Amino acid sequence: MSTPGPLFRPYDKLVKITVKGREVEVPDNNMILRALQFVAGDNIAYGRFCWNEECQYCRITYDMGEGTPSHTAISCKVLVKAGMRITQMDTELRYCLRDLPAPAENQKP
Repeated sequence: MSTPGPLFRPYDKLVKITVKGREVEVPDNNMILRALQFVAGDNIAYGRFCWNEECQYCRITYDMGEGTPSHTAISCKVLVKAGMRITQMDTELRYCLRDLPAPAENQKP
């Protein structure tokens, strides 16, 4: 029986990205889907993701900030970059991130 490797690729720092309008810190040098697992551990782990681009359940649209072009990607195949803003997500990914709180300014008292 083999021993599984570490969950995350080696990383030097946490980088800030925006997901669902909320800024989160995730490990650099990791694919976006794996980085999202850093903030939504079990939910992403139990999601119906294939982790190899076949299922398309982790499809996202992202940009690098206001006024930059949008890109559509499979989050299990794209490295996270500081300043990314994930603007759209596939249904499965949205469901897995359901516990990620909304930004404070959008929450009702």
